[in-house]
Amino acid sequence: MEKFTKLTGIAAPLPLANIDTDKVIPARFLKTIKRSGLGVHLFDALRYDKDGNERPDFVLNQEPYRKAEILITHENFGCGSSREHAPWALLDFGIRCIIAPDFADIFHSNSLKNGVLPVRLSRAVCDQLIDDAKLGGNARITVDLERQVVVRPNGEEIPFKVDPFSRHLLLNGLDDIGQTLQHGKALDSYEVKRHAEQPWQPTIAAV
Repeated sequence: MEKFTKLTGIAAPLPLANIDTDKVIPARFLKTIKRSGLGVHLFDALRYDKDGNERPDFVLNQEPYRKAEILITHENFGCGSSREHAPWALLDFGIRCIIAPDFADIFHSNSLKNGVLPVRLSRAVCDQLIDDAKLGGNARITVDLERQVVVRPNGEEIPFKVDPFSRHLLLNGLDDIGQTLQHGKALDSYEVKRHAEQPWQPTIAAV
């Protein structure tokens, strides 16, 4: 998993509440277990018409937001089903941070495990950032996880909180597998000892 320390990028304004995971990535695209290739289907029903043509009024179909790395939205983002494909699709599109007043719990957890940072800020602050984002590509926003601040284009710093364990994992690029591999030597030592005591058992070496 790629480390998340400090991100400065284009922010896409999406002032909608209750965006569920089926809007993020429709169920018909969940047949794959690959994390790549899902970005083209991100917000499929909002981005495309019934013939598959781009809707020019949708923000991610507009410049400079085609290259957005930050998404700013309203309450209850990621509600609905628990599909992990939702953060996969966001990440594959290029979005590494979502700023909203709150998130559905499972989506929030899935995002952190996949390197997407969900930042909770008040509705009033989110609306300020949405106005900033509407200024376009020159009004870039910085999300600094090390210092836990969002920096507006005018230089104003807005503090946010991430629980210390999740922050540690993101700063170090550790997903569930990465956490396990940190204990590789201890696992190997355990397997050597277990094999000596129970030689009839198969040995599983840490990768």
